[in-house]
This record gives sequence, structure tokens and C-alpha cells, in this order.
Amino acid sequence: MKELYINHRFYFTLFLVGVCYVLAFFFQSLLPLAHILLLLTTLVFALDFLFLFVQKNGIKAERLLPEKLSNGDENLIQIRIKNHYPFWVTVDVIDEIPFQFQKRDFLIKQRIKPSKEILSNYQLTPKERGEYSFGGLNIFTKSPIGFVSKRYAFQKGVTLPTYPSFIHLRKYELMALQNEFLLGGVKKIRRLGHTMEFEQIKEYVQGDDICTINWKATSKQNKLMVNQYQDEKSQRIYILIDKGRTMQMPFDGLSLLDYSINAAMALSHIILKKGDRVGIMTFSRKTENKVPADNKNAQLRKISEALYNVQTDFAETDFGRVYQDVKMQITQRSLVLLFTNFETLDAVKRQLNYLRGIARNHLLVVIFFKNSELQSMIQSTPNNLQGIYDKIIAEKFEFEKNLIIQELKKYGIYSVYTAPENLNTKVINKYLQIKTRGIL
Repeated sequence: MKELYINHRFYFTLFLVGVCYVLAFFFQSLLPLAHILLLLTTLVFALDFLFLFVQKNGIKAERLLPEKLSNGDENLIQIRIKNHYPFWVTVDVIDEIPFQFQKRDFLIKQRIKPSKEILSNYQLTPKERGEYSFGGLNIFTKSPIGFVSKRYAFQKGVTLPTYPSFIHLRKYELMALQNEFLLGGVKKIRRLGHTMEFEQIKEYVQGDDICTINWKATSKQNKLMVNQYQDEKSQRIYILIDKGRTMQMPFDGLSLLDYSINAAMALSHIILKKGDRVGIMTFSRKTENKVPADNKNAQLRKISEALYNVQTDFAETDFGRVYQDVKMQITQRSLVLLFTNFETLDAVKRQLNYLRGIARNHLLVVIFFKNSELQSMIQSTPNNLQGIYDKIIAEKFEFEKNLIIQELKKYGIYSVYTAPENLNTKVINKYLQIKTRGIL
């Protein structure tokens, strides 16, 4: 019977009975005791078996899953277990979680009162987008006797999609609506001006910009009145994500492509909340996964579906093709945020003509990444000749990254140079700064 499992307690009891029989070989007076112990063990085993197996559905359990997993985030998985037995039971929960997590020692132990229900939680952090398949939810149940266990199996073959990170979208939304972001602490973005989209005339209060005083309204009302402006809305923002071979570089379990897609999701959410239109496309040898810029309610879902299973193709990125497609398909001036990764100044210069071509018609922001390993080398204190050599090389690469920033700036191209873990806040901050300065 595959549902029946013999526990260590029973084997230990049999061992003690065996010891009694061995001693009885030398001391005949112990033989009756050995017989009694064997009889009691057999009887208790039978009772334990009957307690667990007479009731067909003594345990009910279900795995409570979200509709989808969020890539790179901790996702809450819950297991609800109800005890229908009229006595206490101890359960060992073994959930067959997807193989991608490589967790071979999953085990939850719980003790449940008769006719009571419990809820157990655990976290899963996926590192790749795609499909994740769960096996069976196995509940091994023991009575207070503990000689045998009965296995219950539930919910076999459940598959969940893993989408770009969406769990923290609400957090970013609250920060962005207040124009505040965490960059090594709380940073208040100072408004350097306003876009000239008039909203209303209101009474002056302390802190209002005196340059916005409306003197005509002031003379009519006999009190200071100011013009109030709001950020211009319905501006077009396009997010371009490089999925060439340079974006496969891993950091903390996620590739640069995954970081970029997660940032694109967070940024898209903020853009839509700000009333602008957002669109995306991915590129390598050609542009794909295109979603035209829009601000409808379903836009974030469309973007999520488009980015859900994007993988790098390990090809050399064709920026010439990107330039042609941007020119043909994005006909109105837009903010173009281009996620890629340049390691050397020569790599940038090879693509500079295409980047300048995009920047002639659009406001272009190139987003590329710090190498975390190089940063740790730069900050280290070497204690041998090899360490000194490695630090000098790392500083050379870092200096070249700064030259890339200057080279792009020379042609009116903005840039964001950031560590992968800070990508979301850095990119959203750049978007908010461009909005507040009104330079689009």
C-alpha cells in the first residue's frame, strides 16, 4: 500500500523487542516479557493503522497560489490544512516546488488539533521569467501513537507563469506621486521649473513661486493670486530593451535583461499614473515585442504580456536596425529610454551615429550598468602585486565608463549609469526629473 509509511518509532520499538528476545536467550525468565512486548507492539501497530486508515479523508489540504509569480521578488505561497480526525495529528508537509528553485529539503512540520485548520506560509523567489510547474502537495499524517504515517497527495501538476517584477509597483507609485525616491536615503526632487500647461488660478500661499503671480487676477480679487501649473500629460515615452548577448551578464541571480525588464514594468506603471503614454520594444538583430505608446487601462497588462517570456538571443545587437525602426515607427517627438550595456568607449563610438540619429528627433536616455565586481575591486585594499594590478585595471574600466557618459553628453544624449540593484529608482528618478524640468 503506497499510502502507508512505517515510522522510526515503530522500528525502534521492534529493536527493543528484539533486545528482549536476545536477553531471554540468556535469561529464560525474560521470555514471557518479550512475548508480551511483541504482542503489545503488534496490537498498537494495528490500532494506529486503523485510526489513520479507517477514515478515508482525514486530512484536506490545498496550496494557495497567486495568479502569477513576480520575478526577482519574494512571492508568498500558503498551504491550508484541515484535520478531520477526532484526535491530534502531526503532519509533515512536503511540497514538490518547481525544479528551477533547486530546493531538495523542503519540509514543514505542524501539529493540528482535532477538527481544526491551520495555514502555513513559505516564500519563493524566482530568478527567471517563464513557466514554473509544481508537483504534488504531500501531507504525511501521524496519530499520537506515531508508528505509521498515511500520505495524502493534493494538487498535482499546477503551472504558474512568472512575470516581470510587479509586487513593488505600488511602493514606487506612492513615491513617484510625491516626487520622492530612495537613493541611499530619502531624496526630495527639487522642482526646477514647470511645464507650461495651465491648470487653475488660486490664492497665493507661502511657498508658491512668486514668478507665477497673476497680477490681473490679483487686482480683481484684491489679494495675491497665482497661476497653478501641472505636468504636461499624454507625452509619449518609449522603452527600448536590448536583448543581445551583453544583457545576459548575471548579477545576484538575475541577468541584466531581467533587471531591465523589471525596471521597465515599474517605470511603465509610474508613467501611466502620471498620465503619459508608454510603449515598448525589444531589440537585437531586429526589433520585436512592440507595444505602441498608449495610456489606456489595459496598457500595463499588454506590456507585461509582451515582456513575459523575452529571452536573450546571444546575438550582436544591430543598432542600425534599431535606428531605422525608431525612425519609421515613432513619428512624434518622444522620450526614448534605451536599456543596453556598453563596456568600452570603442563600443559606444561604433554605435554613436545611430544614437545621434535617434537623439535628433527624440529625447534619448541611454541606460547602462556598473559592473559590481569591478566596484568591489576598486573599493578593496590589495595586499599583493596581483591585487594591485587588478585594482588598477578595474579603475581603468570605471574611468572608461565615465568617458562614455561624457561622450554621450557631448551630443545631447542623457545617460543613467547605475548598479543593477538600483536600476528601478535611478530610471524612475530620471523620468521624473525630465518631467519637472519640462525638457521633453
